[in-house]
Amino acid sequence: MDFKGMDILSTEQFSRGDILHICDVAKSFEPVAQKKETSDILKGCVMASLFYEPSTRTRSSFETAMARLGGRTVTVIGEADSSLSKGETLYDTGKMMEAYADVIVMRHKIVGSVAEMALGASVPVINAGDGHGQHPTQALLDIYTILKEKGRIDGLKIVMAGDLKYGRTVHSLLLLLRHFDVKLVFASPAALKMPAEYENFLREKNIPFEVTENFGEAITGADVLYTTRVQRERFDDLEEYERLKFAFVVTRAFLEEFNPDITIMHPLPRVGEISLDVDELPGAAYFRQAANGVPVRMALLAMVMGKV
Repeated sequence: MDFKGMDILSTEQFSRGDILHICDVAKSFEPVAQKKETSDILKGCVMASLFYEPSTRTRSSFETAMARLGGRTVTVIGEADSSLSKGETLYDTGKMMEAYADVIVMRHKIVGSVAEMALGASVPVINAGDGHGQHPTQALLDIYTILKEKGRIDGLKIVMAGDLKYGRTVHSLLLLLRHFDVKLVFASPAALKMPAEYENFLREKNIPFEVTENFGEAITGADVLYTTRVQRERFDDLEEYERLKFAFVVTRAFLEEFNPDITIMHPLPRVGEISLDVDELPGAAYFRQAANGVPVRMALLAMVMGKV
């Protein structure tokens, strides 16, 4: 598709061809991301970075991507320091920000909030995470990471583990993986299982998947483990969070017993669900995964602004 002027709101909007094209463009930006080359294709362009919910990797990598391509950023952090705290609607914020910026990147705690801003803004709006809903740019960098680490996606067995109920990263990735010939395994405590809407979607598309509470069994013979933290901020009952937060922990001993060669991914931050002794394993890809956010977000920024 033609990405110029497009809002990036959900992984549901991408075809297989779109996904692979984004990955190809991201690959072309790798030398710039790694500071081996320079680029000014976004010189004179401004990105509005609106993060009403905490972020380290997503915000930093978007702002780094913009800077590496010669553009500039204006930033708003936290709802309390914005006019939203005065009652301004997201629609009106979008109308205002289009006068200041060429592209808007936004994170918010409420599902559908980014789409509301996009209705008001005439410039492209990119969803950097809306509550437990979607995180499309994370899913795209996850696909890019799998391709780099494994050389392919078709034919892989991919385990999603941890908080599958609230995890917007696994929901978004699942919707991209539907375009590939993969076997999916969902491993979680029953209280954090994949929502029925996603399981029903996979059944409708005739995409095979398994559900289990046995973590060791899940990763045996798998190619990729995509594990997530249990998200404290999504729980109303903190006792329930405390009960579940370390239900599935990845340690070196666990991997050596069940699958020492598996590739381990995590959207980060980790809060105890991957032990430090895993970091030195060749398959520990999560920090490489985080770094991949820069070229992928470079690609998206350049594409929606019609520069590539």
